[in-house]
Amino acid sequence: MPGVVRILSLLLVPLLLGSARGLHNASQRTFEIDYGHNCFLKDGQPFRYISGSIHYFRVPRFYWKDRLLKMKMAGLNAIQTYVAWNFHEPQPGQYEFTGDHDVEHFIQLAHELGLLVILRPGPYICAEWDMGGLPAWLLEKESIVLRSCDPDYLAAVDKWLGILLPKMRPLLYQNGGPIITVQVENEYGSYYTCDYNYLRFLQKRFHYHLGEDVLLFTTDGVHESLLQCGALQGLYATVDFGADVNITAAFLIQRKSEPQGPLVNSEFYTGWLDHWGQPHSTVKTKAVASSLHDILSRGASVNMYMFIGGTNFAYWNGANTPYQAQPTSYDYDAPLSEAGDLSEKYFAVRDVIQQFEKVPEGPIPPSTPKFAYGKVGLKKLKTVEEALDILCPSGPVKSVYPLTFIQVKQ
Repeated sequence: MPGVVRILSLLLVPLLLGSARGLHNASQRTFEIDYGHNCFLKDGQPFRYISGSIHYFRVPRFYWKDRLLKMKMAGLNAIQTYVAWNFHEPQPGQYEFTGDHDVEHFIQLAHELGLLVILRPGPYICAEWDMGGLPAWLLEKESIVLRSCDPDYLAAVDKWLGILLPKMRPLLYQNGGPIITVQVENEYGSYYTCDYNYLRFLQKRFHYHLGEDVLLFTTDGVHESLLQCGALQGLYATVDFGADVNITAAFLIQRKSEPQGPLVNSEFYTGWLDHWGQPHSTVKTKAVASSLHDILSRGASVNMYMFIGGTNFAYWNGANTPYQAQPTSYDYDAPLSEAGDLSEKYFAVRDVIQQFEKVPEGPIPPSTPKFAYGKVGLKKLKTVEEALDILCPSGPVKSVYPLTFIQVKQ
């Protein structure tokens, strides 16, 4: 027995050393800001990301890998995604993280393909998504003040972050995953409440769940007033703007909040959103390519919003104020179409990136094959009256005055 124990212990020594070495290597993974040289540092080396937005909740899981691979082949080294709270908690305490809702799998898939991830978990995300990602059931308290220190709102946010962020912590770059930075809230400077205590609350909860070494940032439009309410000390302030903006002036706005550090356009608009009853929005490829070249030539980091827009399935389309509803399509005139097809803009963007970074070699996955289905016959299922038990399982609601969907349990 002593001989066997001795042999086993000798065998275990290299294994233990190997695992310790692995842990040591994981601890060496760092992503931080070098204020002295106005850049990011990845593992101690100067780094800038060239990223594109993709929303997992707007693309069926079956297509995630195809879209991510096309993004990588365009020369991107990172992707950016929101997390839509209402997509994962449709009712209080009921959570969905499987199938098309499996955000962890989506992030791990990006990691396997060699893409870094910029995470935007809100809790408010805008994104032209239903209620900006906030669950409609929050409105059951009619006096609630969203995106503020309203106690009921904070309690719901705190509970949600306690579910989501622990799932994200192992996926942080310093923990061996792909997430390099995490956004707090979203364009908060554009909202009327301007509640710094709310931002401080989020900052503390993000650090509590993700660790003190996580790199947190904010994003706002290029106006000083927006950065006044949207930025907070300890959160790196970035800006967003499109191809029609004076880039020098835009980055000077960022410099007023962040005199030193990397220049970052967190939402460089490759297209624009659509509204019901209006023509499909487009942005000229030449303008996008020219502005992207200008941004990259300054050494700035950039995220293209969107790189693929996708689809607002079911009733997930949002609306803007004054009331303008988004359609089902979220094509966005992006480099990859709603169907994931390669466009002229895709190759123009790729050509620009190629002037600054090495683009992966090899074939690019082709556009999705199309099929003519012919005529599709529709059959009557039920009348509205016959479907009332399904539409309103809690029973009839009677009122003298029109009610909101929340008030009638929809």
